[in-house]
Amino acid sequence: MRIRTLCASSEPFHPTYKICALSLPDLKELSIMRRFPLKNSLLAVAAFAAFTAFGPAAQAADLKIGVAEALSGGAAQYGTAIRNGFELAVAEINAAGGINGNKIELVVADEQGKKEEAINVFKKLIFQDKVLMVFGPTLSNSAQAADPIAQAAKTVAFGTSNTADGITSIGDYIFRNSVTEADVLPETIKTAVKNAGIKKVAVLYGNDDVFTKSGYDNFKKALDDLKIPVTTTETFAKGDVDFKAQLTKIKASGADAIVLSALLAEGAPIMVQARQLGLNVPIIGGNGMNSVKIFELAKGQSDNLYVGSPWSSSNATPENTKFIKAYTEKFKMAPDQFAAQAYDAMYIAAQALKNVKVSGDLAADRAAVREALPAVKHTGATGAFQFRRANDKSGKPAGYDAQQLPIVSVTKGSEFVITK
Repeated sequence: MRIRTLCASSEPFHPTYKICALSLPDLKELSIMRRFPLKNSLLAVAAFAAFTAFGPAAQAADLKIGVAEALSGGAAQYGTAIRNGFELAVAEINAAGGINGNKIELVVADEQGKKEEAINVFKKLIFQDKVLMVFGPTLSNSAQAADPIAQAAKTVAFGTSNTADGITSIGDYIFRNSVTEADVLPETIKTAVKNAGIKKVAVLYGNDDVFTKSGYDNFKKALDDLKIPVTTTETFAKGDVDFKAQLTKIKASGADAIVLSALLAEGAPIMVQARQLGLNVPIIGGNGMNSVKIFELAKGQSDNLYVGSPWSSSNATPENTKFIKAYTEKFKMAPDQFAAQAYDAMYIAAQALKNVKVSGDLAADRAAVREALPAVKHTGATGAFQFRRANDKSGKPAGYDAQQLPIVSVTKGSEFVITK
């Protein structure tokens, strides 16, 4: 004979209760204890301590991971894809048993693509929600502002979309699997020059954003190294909608191509207005232009855009094919580079977490995650990946960048086609 009663159990993040079974001898013991209450109460406490120490294991913990992304505002097309990538990976990981039996719980917050909001969201996730690590934020501008919060709190900040120079020099708790513009842009230019017979280019970039300014700096260095003449350099600011003055100058300069460092909010209308002016030259874009959204935002005017990234929808590896199929089925839309990088980032973190013995001491667990991440090697939707140590401004070891080879694609119709 057995009866059921509530029996306490402990686990690292939130104590829980579970149903325990008592046999007939247990009931007899309870009867005896009623006759000798004090003595047997002490025995009960001792028995309970022994049970919790040596009895069945505690229930699995939820591994709380923060996600700070731009889910509204001008960068929402990136942030939404990133969130989707995380959610798909977590659903797969949890369905397969989680991490050492523990399930991942995402704590998602909208940082709106704004520096001030990114700081507030990081503070909330780290100090109030007490997450184990934080993914994000979406834009390099926001990462420059918010990542120091995570570094000071000794909590991993893992970027999946910020590619500007200097992000990982903030400190040794800063990681990213988004390949830097410095690694990608030279290859993109070389491929475009080879395929389109480009001799001279015009440069157009956003001069009020960390990402687009860093992109310009890396484009300029690559053009100098390749000895490609620049006919004119033009700028714009976030929120601009009319680019005809800059494009008219570019057209008059006789450039064979436009080198463009922009986010989609400005980049897509630039493409449309260039074509409207009869400027049908190739456009060589950075990370911000590498999204399937370009086919919607620059509808009918998106051909001949060269971009580089470790990920391409045309890359038919088993890992990428599986990802694209699963993403499309779940979200009823095609993924982009940002979704793929988020998806892989979660699997990279999961691999590190398998080597972390979660203790319930948050500071120690956060430090353990930071120690486990650098050794991870993973082959996913974006191909073979590993981390590469970055240095700070003084030359001392700091955070970790992505070590991956870029794939260069060009837009044709409504797809990115790999080109070499």
